[in-house]
Amino acid sequence: MIRHGESFSFVELSLFLPHNNLFEEDNIIVSREIHLNGRNLCKINGRMVTVSELKEFMKNVIDIHGQNDNQSILEISSHLELLDSYSNNDISNLLEEYNKAYSEYVNIKLELSKNYGDDKEKMRKLDLLRYQVNEIFEAKLKENEEEDLEGRRQIILNSEKISKNLIEADNLLSNAAIDSISMAIHALEKIENFDNSYSETLDRLKSSYYDLQEVSRDVSGFAEDTYFDEHEQEEIEERLDLIYSLKRKYGNNISEIIEYGNSIKQEIEEIENLDEYIISLKSTLKKVEEKMLEIGKKIHDIRVKKSEELSKKINMELSDLEMPNAKFSIAVDLDKDNFYKNGLDKVEFLISTNIGEDAKPLIKIASGGEMSRIMLAIKTVLANVDKIPVMIFDEIDTGISGIAANKVGEKMKAISKMHQVICVTHLAPIAAKGDFNYFISKNTENNKTKTSIKTLNEEEVIKEIARISSGSTSLAAIEHAKELRSA
Repeated sequence: MIRHGESFSFVELSLFLPHNNLFEEDNIIVSREIHLNGRNLCKINGRMVTVSELKEFMKNVIDIHGQNDNQSILEISSHLELLDSYSNNDISNLLEEYNKAYSEYVNIKLELSKNYGDDKEKMRKLDLLRYQVNEIFEAKLKENEEEDLEGRRQIILNSEKISKNLIEADNLLSNAAIDSISMAIHALEKIENFDNSYSETLDRLKSSYYDLQEVSRDVSGFAEDTYFDEHEQEEIEERLDLIYSLKRKYGNNISEIIEYGNSIKQEIEEIENLDEYIISLKSTLKKVEEKMLEIGKKIHDIRVKKSEELSKKINMELSDLEMPNAKFSIAVDLDKDNFYKNGLDKVEFLISTNIGEDAKPLIKIASGGEMSRIMLAIKTVLANVDKIPVMIFDEIDTGISGIAANKVGEKMKAISKMHQVICVTHLAPIAAKGDFNYFISKNTENNKTKTSIKTLNEEEVIKEIARISSGSTSLAAIEHAKELRSA
């Protein structure tokens, strides 16, 4: 993809798609830049897209048909769409009616799934919800309980250290600090009348003395209350484990767990009282399914009839393309057990290329030459309904005779009335049908190979047709080229 010695390659395509359903604008510029380091830059009208997005967009713009490239018709998902496009006038009203019923069907199914319309699913859901409610409310959780337990747990785990230091603090306060302050008070009382400042200092000291007595009583009480109870520790650990387990399942904290428990209690009540509503939904669903089945069978009958008609036309085209023994058919299988977006049918294009062989899916056809002609036959018949605007046929003439080549050219000419057709060919009968002809050549310059494309005028077209048909540009070859051109 990248020329030797260069760091990246850049490809840009300009498209004009009037009134398209793919993009807001008629003029579209698509570009792709590929770098040696693997960086890939894709754009549609300047907007960056991924490679997969670009591929998805372009598959609706260009169809490539060659020895190894046969895109849209090989996708089974496109077969039903192509058959319905061919059957449009006969089937469109029924499809519209079916699609309305299908939308209602999908909405009812969604509503039933939300409201547990399936009895087994309903019971499974109720069992789960009841289990969750019991687990939450049997725990009898309380707000701030976890914080209190964590605090008590820390005290028990550190009870020895706490007790030792509380006792030490109590002794220091009782035996030293309070007695010392008391003696200081007595000393100041003897001189308080000599100066107001002595009196004020004494008042402050007395206030501190009373506060310190309160602190001493608190510390003494803490020391008496501190103890280590192994049984209590086990209970706290078990309770915290339960809370942690409930948090993993139902919420980040106790408030959220309780709130979740209340919400599923309400959900249980709603499910238990849904029976009447569900019965009504199921009754409506049954009527919609009966309607879809009735319309779907009518659509199926039309598809079968149109598939036979379409197969017949494609087989005629295959015969024209020197494949008289090929047998194209369309399998339209009715599936009464499932409702699909576009009816009850599974549609697939099949082909048998030789007498006595069973019909097989298109994708399993081995011969590239046969596949190319089969694609051309299908495209010829479906040209008016195929929505892909540009078709590229890359050397699909490989392995076909001069008679078939002329037919191939005629088919592509017919397709070009509805689509832009780009064809790479080495056969004169096909090249002679082109509205515009380009000569592609390779030249070596400075040890580098370069590809050139030149637009040919009419005289040059005649000479080139003569050259590829007979290997010369003699007068006879030129006359033959003119005959091919005017045919």
